[in-house]
Amino acid sequence: QVQLVESGGGLVQTGGSLRLSCAASGRTFRSAAMGWFRQAPGKEREFVGAIMGSGGYTYYGDSVKGRFTISRDNAKNMVYLQMNSLKSEDTAIYYCAASPKYSNILGEYDYWGQGTQVTVSS
Repeated sequence: QVQLVESGGGLVQTGGSLRLSCAASGRTFRSAAMGWFRQAPGKEREFVGAIMGSGGYTYYGDSVKGRFTISRDNAKNMVYLQMNSLKSEDTAIYYCAASPKYSNILGEYDYWGQGTQVTVSS
């Protein structure tokens, strides 16, 4: 089992940067693929990106590609989401999640954090 706690959300201006962190606990963390998803008011939860257990591969949703970067530090049981060039449409609650599969499919993630709010204002 994996427990996840996100932090680092807040209010940022358009064009700014923010780094989200996800602290994980549980023996299976190092083998789990980790994903970031987000959900804006009135919208479905959207895939942001994912990173393999080894950290060797990442991939991203089209809306964030080239602006967001996922990394992980398995020694510290941490996953990060660096967000640059933020836009108002990036405003959402951001969730980290763990899966046995390297996937962009929400239903394949078994464990979820409580989420952290990111608000981008102009």
